[in-house]
Amino acid sequence: MIELRRLNNETFTINALMIEQIQSFPDTTITLLNGKKVVVKDREQTVIELATEFYKKIGLQQSLNKAGDGKNE
Repeated sequence: MIELRRLNNETFTINALMIEQIQSFPDTTITLLNGKKVVVKDREQTVIELATEFYKKIGLQQSLNKAGDGKNE
């Protein structure tokens, strides 16, 4: 889970595993796996960094790195 800020500065927590896509329109818009869109005040790069840190915290980042290293072929 990562904490983000809505455009009105209200904080909320989102499950980073549900993020499908992050875009800047110029506001940062997060599209979730269920199709719901959330607009946040945080910059796109900040959301990526928070999600990556969350993945590392739960051990998912290491699994993703191993899956993409080509050694399992």
